[in-house]
Amino acid sequence: MSFRYTAMRALFEALWLSRLPSLLRALSRSRGVIFTLHRVLPEQPADFSPNAILQVQPAFLDYVLERVRALDIDIISLDEALERLAASTRGRRFVVLTFDDAYRDNLQYALPILRRHDAPFTLYVPTALVDGTGEIWWQAIEDIIARQEAVTLAPNGQAASVDTLTVAEKSDAFNTLYWQMRKMPETERVPLMRSFAAAYGYDLASQCRDLIMDWQELRVFAGEPLCTIGAHTVHHYELAKLPAEQARTEMAQSAEILLARLGERPDHFSYPLGGPLSAGRREFDLARELGFKSAVTTRPGGLYPHHAGNPHALPRVSLNGYFQCPRYVDVFASGAVFSVIGRLTG
Repeated sequence: MSFRYTAMRALFEALWLSRLPSLLRALSRSRGVIFTLHRVLPEQPADFSPNAILQVQPAFLDYVLERVRALDIDIISLDEALERLAASTRGRRFVVLTFDDAYRDNLQYALPILRRHDAPFTLYVPTALVDGTGEIWWQAIEDIIARQEAVTLAPNGQAASVDTLTVAEKSDAFNTLYWQMRKMPETERVPLMRSFAAAYGYDLASQCRDLIMDWQELRVFAGEPLCTIGAHTVHHYELAKLPAEQARTEMAQSAEILLARLGERPDHFSYPLGGPLSAGRREFDLARELGFKSAVTTRPGGLYPHHAGNPHALPRVSLNGYFQCPRYVDVFASGAVFSVIGRLTG
C-alpha cells in the first residue's frame, strides 16, 4: 500500500476514534453522499494488485448497506436524491449507490445483495466495453506485469527493461506505465497500450469479454426495478483529453446506443475516471447541453443544497477496496468529511 493510502488509513482511524463523523452528520448542511463502486469480488486481492482500490468483497457491501440504515440514513435513487436536494426543507439524510463500468461480477455478486436490501442503485455503462470491443487498460497493465519477471518501458522515450520480480518492483513498473498513459493524449495511449499488450501476448478483447457484461446480461439490470442505467461514454476515454467534438460524440453516442439497445435513453452520466485530469468545466457544460439530468465525478465530497443548481459536477465518495473495515463505514457516510478532504486535495 502506498504512503498516500497509509496516511488515509491513519486519518480514517483518527476520525472514527474521535466520533467526529457522527457530529458532522448532525451539524453539517450536507444532505447525502453518492458512493462509487466498481467491482464486487469474494477473493482477497493478490499482494500485487494496484486495482484492488476498485473492488470490495460482497460481505463488505452487505455490511455497508446494513450499517447505513442503522445510522438512520436512507438509500435512495439518484432521481430522488436530486429531488431532495432541490427541496426547501432538509429532510432525511441519504446515500446513493453507483457502480461504474458494468463489470460482470456486479451481476453475480452485487445484485443479489442489493435485492436483499431493497437498495436502489445506478449502473453507469460504457457501451464499447459491453460490445466487447473496449479496453480495460488499467487492469491489463496489472495483469501483464503480474505475470512477468521483467518488462520493457519507455517513460522518457527511451526503451529500457525493468525487473518485475518483487511486489515493489511490480508496483513501480505499474505506476510508471499507468501515469505515463494517464498523461498522454488518448490518440497516443491507445496504440501504446495495444503494443504493450501484444509484446506480452495479452488479448485485450478476450479480457474485455471476460470482465464486462454482454448486452443480454445487461438487460437483467435494465429490467431490474432497483436499477437506473446511466451513460459512461462509448470507449471509456478521459474526456478532457479529447477534442471538444469527439468528447461530445462519446457522450451523446453512449446515450443513443443505450436507448437503441435497452429502449430508454439514460438521464444520468458518469465521467470516466472522473477526477480533475479527466473532466472539467467543458465536460460539465457538455453534459448539461446533451440533456443529462445529472453527471457524477470522482471528486470527493458530500451533497449540499447548492448541488441542485449544479447537478453536472456531482462529487462522489469511493468505497475503496483498501478501506474495507466495518468501522470506516461511519466515516464513508459522512459527506462533510470528504468535502474537507476534497478541498485539501483538490
